[in-house]
Amino acid sequence: MMKKIKYLVLGLLFGIVFVKAEIISWFRIQEMFYLQSFHMFGVIGTAVLVGMLSLFLLKKFNIKTLDGEKIIWAEKTFNWGHVFGGLLFGIGWAITGACPGPLFAQIGSGFGVILLTLLSAIAGTWVYGFFKEKLPH
Repeated sequence: MMKKIKYLVLGLLFGIVFVKAEIISWFRIQEMFYLQSFHMFGVIGTAVLVGMLSLFLLKKFNIKTLDGEKIIWAEKTFNWGHVFGGLLFGIGWAITGACPGPLFAQIGSGFGVILLTLLSAIAGTWVYGFFKEKLPH
């Protein structure tokens, strides 16, 4: 139970950071897609750099999980589905002004209309799961 509370607190802090950094702002997201501001590109670029550095350090020093388990790095191969999925994701992000990370922070901030985006994301996930085996690999 304590582990779940830690995740709840971490999620709440993450949401507060999203709100304060204006990452959940529909206006900021639209600025990004219209190439009018560097704000969101700076946030995303910083996240990518931190992620790259973190992965480098995890691999270089063979860091284990908090439970002491070895981290297994799966081999990745190119798949056109990632390209098309990324394009579809970007179109949805541009239209709704929301993506899975800030989605819950937007709802928590009182943007009730985002509940429709959440329901659409859940429906899209279900549709993908239903057709996954029939899609080309």
